Amino acid sequence: MLNIQRFVFNFIEVNCYLLWDETGEAVVIDCGAFSENERQEITSFIEENNLTLRHQLYTHGHFDHIFGAQHMADTYGILPTLHRDEADTYRAAAQQMQAFLHRNLPLSIPPVGTLLSDGEIIKFGTHTLRVISTPGHTAGGVCYYCAEENVLLSGDSLFLGSIGRCDLPGGNEATLISGLQQRILVLPSETQVLPGHGDATTIENEQKTNPYLQTI
Repeated sequence: MLNIQRFVFNFIEVNCYLLWDETGEAVVIDCGAFSENERQEITSFIEENNLTLRHQLYTHGHFDHIFGAQHMADTYGILPTLHRDEADTYRAAAQQMQAFLHRNLPLSIPPVGTLLSDGEIIKFGTHTLRVISTPGHTAGGVCYYCAEENVLLSGDSLFLGSIGRCDLPGGNEATLISGLQQRILVLPSETQVLPGHGDATTIENEQKTNPYLQTI
C-alpha cells in the first residue's frame, strides 16, 4: 500500500509530496520547504514515522519547488534527481527568483545528483515511479507515475482544470498540451492526479473538463 502525505510549502503554496510504503522506504517530490518551520515539519514527519528517504525527486527546477533541496541533501545525504533537460533551469533558480519576485531571498541549492530520461523507473520499497516527460512548462518538466496505485504526480504540467504557465524561459504551450494529450490523458481514467499547486483531480475529470485539453 502506498501512503502519501502532502505538505503545502512557502509563499507560493507548492505541494510537496512524501510517498512511502510498508517497508518504510520513502521518496519526496518537490520539496519547496522555505522556512525553518517548514523544514522541521517534513523532517519531523519522516523521523516520527521511521521512514528511510531513498530519493528527492523534482518535477522541474523552478525556485518555488526546490527551496528545500539543500536541506534534504544536508539532512539525508541525497542529492536532487530531475530530468536531464531540466538541469539548466535548476541551476538558474536564483536568477529565476529575482526575475519573478524582483527581490533576493535565501536560496542555496546542492549539486544535481541523478539526471533522468523519459521512461526511467525509480524504485523505493515495493513500489516504482515511471518518469513521463511533459516539457512545455519548462524544458525538462516531468510527471511521475505509479502504475501500481494509479497515482500521477504532475508537478506544474497539469492542474485541476488547467495547465502550467508557458510564458517563462523554456516554456512552450503547444508542446505541453500535445504531451499531456498524448502521454497523460491516455493513462487509466481513474488515475489520481496530484499537482504541484492546488487540489487533486483525476485523469477522467481532466479528459472531460480541462479546457486546454479538449480535442475538436
